[in-house]
Amino acid sequence: METNNACTMHSHCIEMSMEVHQVVPPPHKSTLQKLKGRLKETFFPDDPLRQFKGQPLKRKLILGAQYVFPILQWGPKYNLKLFKSDLVSGLTIASLAIPQGISYAKLASLPPIVGLYSSFVPPLVYAVLGSSKDLAVGPVSIASLVMGSMLHQEVSPTTDPILFLQLAFTSTLFAGLFQALLGILRLGFIIDFLSKAILIGFMAGAAIIVSLQQLKSLLGITHFTNQMGLIPVMTSVFHNIHEWSWQTILMGICFLVLLLLARHVSIRKPKLFWVSAGAPLMCVIISTLLVFAIKAQNHGISVIGKLQEGINPPSWNMLLFHGSHLDLVMKTGLITGILSLTEGIAVGRTFAALKNYKVDGNKEMMAIGFMNVVGSFTSCYVTTGAFSRSAVNNNAGAKTAVSNVVMSVTVMVTLLFLMPLFQYTPNVVLGAIIVTAVIGLIDLPAACNIWKIDKFDFVVMMTAFLGVLFISVQGGLALAVGLSTLKILLQITRPKTVMLGKIPGTDIYRNLDQYKEAVRIPGFLILSIEAPINFANITYLNERTLRWIEEEEDNIKEQLSLRFLVLEMSGNFIR
Repeated sequence: METNNACTMHSHCIEMSMEVHQVVPPPHKSTLQKLKGRLKETFFPDDPLRQFKGQPLKRKLILGAQYVFPILQWGPKYNLKLFKSDLVSGLTIASLAIPQGISYAKLASLPPIVGLYSSFVPPLVYAVLGSSKDLAVGPVSIASLVMGSMLHQEVSPTTDPILFLQLAFTSTLFAGLFQALLGILRLGFIIDFLSKAILIGFMAGAAIIVSLQQLKSLLGITHFTNQMGLIPVMTSVFHNIHEWSWQTILMGICFLVLLLLARHVSIRKPKLFWVSAGAPLMCVIISTLLVFAIKAQNHGISVIGKLQEGINPPSWNMLLFHGSHLDLVMKTGLITGILSLTEGIAVGRTFAALKNYKVDGNKEMMAIGFMNVVGSFTSCYVTTGAFSRSAVNNNAGAKTAVSNVVMSVTVMVTLLFLMPLFQYTPNVVLGAIIVTAVIGLIDLPAACNIWKIDKFDFVVMMTAFLGVLFISVQGGLALAVGLSTLKILLQITRPKTVMLGKIPGTDIYRNLDQYKEAVRIPGFLILSIEAPINFANITYLNERTLRWIEEEEDNIKEQLSLRFLVLEMSGNFIR
């Protein structure tokens, strides 16, 4: 009897202490005002025009020029001290960019010289338009692999090299136009559909495929499959075992061990970053001298051969906008554009966060896009900010984008005067350089962390990984994006609802499953809906709430019957 009276008094006190606050509609807005506000929040969340308000016309023109060309913002403040740091970092990344440029061009089934062309013009364009201080621009492994594999489906680079080159330049143009258009229309949120889980799985799968493709160079195989799947590549390796060259294998193992050792030293001691940065160029020099001295090309070791001297020739006359391959180049440009844009922006934001400065994603899209458009006119293929070169650039002490200019000038000197020196560079060393570079794309700690945090994201990651290995690069990516989209739809249509309890001594209510000290309030069922309510989930929420009520009534005693249902909807707002 005393217990019942206490409960009644407790319930009465709760009712008496409840305060009623009237909910009023938001201030009236016309349909046009609502549309304008919605578009602004969607496409201009950072309000880029805010800096122009209240400024005189001359100041507005200066701010506009600085917004389009970031170099005008930091250029007037540039001094000799900054140049000394940029000079060192620029020369350092050039030592990495030259061998990587040659290697990645071969990965894309393009002439090696195109890789150096792509390390000359694009960095100059980015230095003017880019907003990142640390991004080192040039060809990257993933985009090279995807472009080569997609174009190879219809055109052979060996039987029709001119047409293949034309398709590569045209794909680069479409990639650049797509990237620039995303930035101009401020549609950068589309890139966010490539979640971290997708990128980790995709990069790991692509790294393995890229590495397996290098078995052609590392084993000295002449006839190798054009397919990118794990099974076709391994079948080709063992089917052509009679073509294996022990001289090539021995040289490949030696230089691969040397490169991996240099990478390990730089990881263990970051101050020795120059060891891994300079190792590829040193391997190229040593192997070239060795091949020239012993005439190794006569003993089964293949070499690059003679490369064309001179800077980039114009290529706008090689662009194709008609014929049966137009859909192929548009599709290739779209996929390589998305991949290179995602990598470039992710790398730029990573180093910007480390140095506490801001990188404008939309401006980066425009910079990378225009960089590839200009590149397509000057014999370059798809380029972006590479993680390995950007990490070296950062460790070398780069202060501004002038480090890209220094790298570009160094590549120009190489193109003009040093090309004959690469004639005897063995392909096996280029293969070893690629393998060493892409190993860093496999991030096992991040994969384990995803498993601990979200099992569905882990499934998405593994889908991307296995899809790249066993289907195709673009197939694995499409499957993973599809699964991520499904997850988003499930979160929208099946939002999570949790029961809340009060933390003693406070007015704070928290999830009963996560806060063991939280206690239930007799007679109350307090539910939190952790997503906005919309037409897609209203039926589900109605049914789920009724089920909560039924379960609650089955579990409580008759004298403490459920009297109030409280819905906590802070995740919702009135539109």
